[in-house]
Amino acid sequence: MVRPALFANLFGVLALFQSGRLVKDSEALMKSVKLLQVLGQHYNHLQEQPQKALVDILSEVPEAVLQEVLPKVLKADLSSVLGSPEHLELFLLAQQKVPEKLEKLLGPVNLFSDENIPRLVTVLKMAASSMKKERKLPAMALELLRLALQEDVFSRFWKEVVEQGLLKKQFWPVSYLCFRLLGTALPLLSKEQLQLVMQGDLIRHYGEHVVTAKLPNQFKFAPEMNEYVEAFLKGCQDDPERQLDMVVAFTSVTNQGLPITPTYWRVVRFLSPPALKGYVAWLRDMFLQPHLDSLVDFSTNNQKKAQDASFHGPERAVFRLRKWIILRLVSVVDNLHVEKEEALTEEVARFCFFHSFFETKKPTSQIPETEQSFSPPLESRTREVVGNAFFSLLQTLSTQFRQAPEQTQDRRLWTHRLVQFADMLLSHGRSVAPLTPFTTQQRQAWDRMLKTLKEVDARSSEAKAKAAAFQHLLLLVGIHLFKSPAESCDLLGDIQTCIKKSLGEKPRRTRSKATGLQEPPWVEVLVEILLALLAQPSHLMRQVARNVFGHVCSHLTPRALQLILDVLKPEGSQDEDDNVVVMDDSEQKPLEDEEDKSSDGEDNKGSKNSESEEESDEEESNEEDLDGDVDQGFREQLMAVLQAGKALGGADGEDDEEEELGDEAMMALDENLASLFAEQKLRIQARRDEKNKLQKEKVLRRDFQIRVLDLIEVLVTKQPENPLVLDLLEPLLLIIRRSMRTSSTKQEQDLLHKTARIFTHHLCRSRHYCRDLGDRVETLYTQLEQLVQQAGHQADSSISLYYFNAALYLLRVLKGNTVDKSTHKAQKKEKASADTSTQPQGPEAASCLDLSLVTPVYSSALSSFLTKRNSPLTVPMFLSLFTRHPMLCKSLLPIVVERVASPTRSRHQAQACLLLQKTLPTRELRLCFKDPEWEQLMGQILAKVTENLRTLGEAETKSEQQKELSSLELLNTLLKNIHHEKLTVDLTATLGVLQSQQQRLQQGEHLTGSSRLHDLYWQAMKVLGVQRPKSEKKDAKEVPKDVQSPVSLKRKKKGFLPETKKRKKRKSEGATQEEGAKPAATDGTQPPSTGKKKRNKKSKVPAQSQVNGTPPTKSPAPDPPATSPDIPAKTSKPQKKNRKLSQVNGATPVSPVSPTEPAGKKHQKNLPKKGVSGKSPQSALPRRKARLSLASRSPSLLQSGAKRKAQLRKVRKL
Repeated sequence: MVRPALFANLFGVLALFQSGRLVKDSEALMKSVKLLQVLGQHYNHLQEQPQKALVDILSEVPEAVLQEVLPKVLKADLSSVLGSPEHLELFLLAQQKVPEKLEKLLGPVNLFSDENIPRLVTVLKMAASSMKKERKLPAMALELLRLALQEDVFSRFWKEVVEQGLLKKQFWPVSYLCFRLLGTALPLLSKEQLQLVMQGDLIRHYGEHVVTAKLPNQFKFAPEMNEYVEAFLKGCQDDPERQLDMVVAFTSVTNQGLPITPTYWRVVRFLSPPALKGYVAWLRDMFLQPHLDSLVDFSTNNQKKAQDASFHGPERAVFRLRKWIILRLVSVVDNLHVEKEEALTEEVARFCFFHSFFETKKPTSQIPETEQSFSPPLESRTREVVGNAFFSLLQTLSTQFRQAPEQTQDRRLWTHRLVQFADMLLSHGRSVAPLTPFTTQQRQAWDRMLKTLKEVDARSSEAKAKAAAFQHLLLLVGIHLFKSPAESCDLLGDIQTCIKKSLGEKPRRTRSKATGLQEPPWVEVLVEILLALLAQPSHLMRQVARNVFGHVCSHLTPRALQLILDVLKPEGSQDEDDNVVVMDDSEQKPLEDEEDKSSDGEDNKGSKNSESEEESDEEESNEEDLDGDVDQGFREQLMAVLQAGKALGGADGEDDEEEELGDEAMMALDENLASLFAEQKLRIQARRDEKNKLQKEKVLRRDFQIRVLDLIEVLVTKQPENPLVLDLLEPLLLIIRRSMRTSSTKQEQDLLHKTARIFTHHLCRSRHYCRDLGDRVETLYTQLEQLVQQAGHQADSSISLYYFNAALYLLRVLKGNTVDKSTHKAQKKEKASADTSTQPQGPEAASCLDLSLVTPVYSSALSSFLTKRNSPLTVPMFLSLFTRHPMLCKSLLPIVVERVASPTRSRHQAQACLLLQKTLPTRELRLCFKDPEWEQLMGQILAKVTENLRTLGEAETKSEQQKELSSLELLNTLLKNIHHEKLTVDLTATLGVLQSQQQRLQQGEHLTGSSRLHDLYWQAMKVLGVQRPKSEKKDAKEVPKDVQSPVSLKRKKKGFLPETKKRKKRKSEGATQEEGAKPAATDGTQPPSTGKKKRNKKSKVPAQSQVNGTPPTKSPAPDPPATSPDIPAKTSKPQKKNRKLSQVNGATPVSPVSPTEPAGKKHQKNLPKKGVSGKSPQSALPRRKARLSLASRSPSLLQSGAKRKAQLRKVRKL
């Protein structure tokens, strides 16, 4: 009981402090301080919480109160002050608020003396351990830092306390405290102090933590340090020099030449434009002439152990630094949030381009890049990294400017500016030389490209807008001339030809045909060029290809489309030998991930073990291959070698033959066996290499197909009305079917997802589609029939769904296209004698959709679905068909109606019922039928459903249960439709069948899953006029009270009131006996009482008779309630219901109140005669009782309590 009391006292003091009373009431404050001092002695329970609460309270009190309390809470002993973090924090608080009182108490104190520094280190370590879980800087450490700055002893504090004290024995909580102390101190330090902390042991220790903390479960401090740096940069926006010093200091922390900060550093976006410009200049100068001495370089422990002078030389450090710098320059331009000037972007782009493809012969003032000298010289591998960075920069310039994409202030493309810069470099041959000199043909291609650009600029604005994509493509290929001259030279001529022809021709909306047999159309040539560009591992080329194809897809020809589809063919992809060569991009990694992996391997502790395990696994796999790949030829060769060495003989002479073999024979045999196994190993390795090569080619091919799908997506999105889109259905379906069968790898899944998205969202669900079929109508009917047949022959429903949706798309196209007037008149004359009920009306009458051709196709599919055992077709497929095409649904309904009660499987009957249930309520289908046809259809379906219900309650399997549920759901739908439209359909047979199955349903009431069946049954009976008796629910509740299992008794005991605590009923025994005798008295003729409430139960005998749908036999029928003088006349709702029932049963409607006959007799004559309702005349009685009871309780009557009681007594007597 001690621990709860301690916490209660602590929380009580904290509650008083939060209420503000302790600050105002000094007496309560003194008592609370004493109580906290007492609680501080129970460290095992409360730990340091009382001391922390004391410091928090004293930090809020006025100075006068603190002076009074200070001698009682702080001992006049420096050793006790430096004994715990709480006492030291209290000392620092007093020194900040009441320094005079503290000096009187302790005298002059120097915390940073040689004697006290070890104690300070110990206290800081204790504070770090206590704040381990909170991951925050202790307030005491921050106050010590401020005190050191105030007393001008920061250098002593940092070197002796932090670096030589806390970091002497590395303990990660203490290290994190030092890191947080560094981040917090950044805004408080001067330039000299900043250099001190950013070049000491702590920043090296932080860099080692950043390099080694790479595992997912390791704590990483770098994000928290980035927050400190962001806060520093935000706080000194007006001081660019201070910002520059900070980012340069962090960039200078390197691990063997590689900076610890990432190439994409988010804090750069908080640099002001002058600071950013200075940072870029510093990066450029460091790239040209790396000053390794100015860097704060370090090596990890693993790197020191594996130190190799030849590997870890200055050349490697320079390469790592230059590679990081060029990627950082690109990331500065890439960052959208960085505020930068146009000149800065152009400077970085020119710098990357020049040092990628050119070298300086003689410096010139006209080209500033020639005045930049390297020390040490630039290596070839570094130039390759710079070239890749340059093309990554081009991609950035193409996407980052949203208002004017890829354009500068003078409305020029960035690529155009770079091409002009390249042409200027080529013209200064004396000062600059390209690394790969142009040949005469390549230089002519370059000059023709520039000439074409001038011709495009001289054209009108409309032609310029049209040729913008071509111009972009031409410029990019021209820049690629410096990277791959041979390939780009051929492409430039073809692109220029395509540009000229495209600008000379008018765009066509329909398919264009080849104008000549000798020369292919320009669009086909351009498609081949785009396919060749897509084969390159360049995201920029992929983006440009999409853009260009979007401008030329309106000119697309069938042959050009076939060139694209040939790449996507599953059959041809296995053995294709096309001119398009897919380039391997496995060696060209993303620029962001291009970092030296050798140091990472050294930093990981388990790298050597993992490598050895991999080597052992490879050896085991090789041995397995050797054992498993032994063929008959190798076995014969082995036998021949052994026989040649006389090592194979009979079992009897084995020992003698071994003695006969000499040393020379054994040596020869060993050499032959070694050579034989070496040859076999080479053959196995060759087969393995071939297998890997085929797998690699397959991966490249799939990646190429994913990129080519971009062109299909552009065509479907921008030209949905093009008739060529109809040719995409089967190729896309073929890819989906193949990928769903072999989607084992992520690449196959990506191909499947992209193809399915294009097919579903951009093609089938598009608002626009082909409106001009021309002579393709008959072809579409054939294609439609094939798609529906293929949908029914698939092994998986998911694949079948795509084929079915494709057929629906073709139906939509046929329905949306109109027939020519002459053809339409001829069709009218031919089909004048046909039945008009089956012909479409309205807009469908003039469309290309011919139901006489489509109906047989879907009727066979529907029949197969309702008869085939494992059909891939599903109910939602046909529901979507019926919803979109109601006239076709009208033609197919007889097949569904026939299958409702046909002698087939129960599952098919349930599916037929479900189809009818979902289809009949649709308004579109109802408009296709005339009233007599609709009434006849309802009667046919009702007869089929009634036939199904004759076996209600006999289900033994799950499919039979589903058939019963679907039949009842369909029956309820039919009854609602009949009553809503007031159709004259005879329901007597249906009611009789349902009443005959009532007893069977009651017997199986407690079976699993029967509740839904009973609810549907009584829902139908209610519509037919028979209410569900309430006695069933009462009996079901009373059954468990008689017989209870011991388990239920045990469960009831827990949580229930005992019998002695229960409130007893206030009724007398006589009244209870009278109520118990009432059910027997109700067997006779008893007039209905108007004052009873619903909770007064009726007798069981009439209830049982109502359950069976027949009046009670032992007692005479009660008087009709309508003849009682005390009950008011019926309202209009029961009259309307009687009128509807009479119309349903085929009787003529009669007025509810006849002048010659009472209303009660009229009610008795109508319903029992047809047997529809099945209600007794008392069925409306509970509703009247409820109305009267509500009227008696209405506040508008202003009845007193005595009158109400008297009225209730009269009702009970009655």
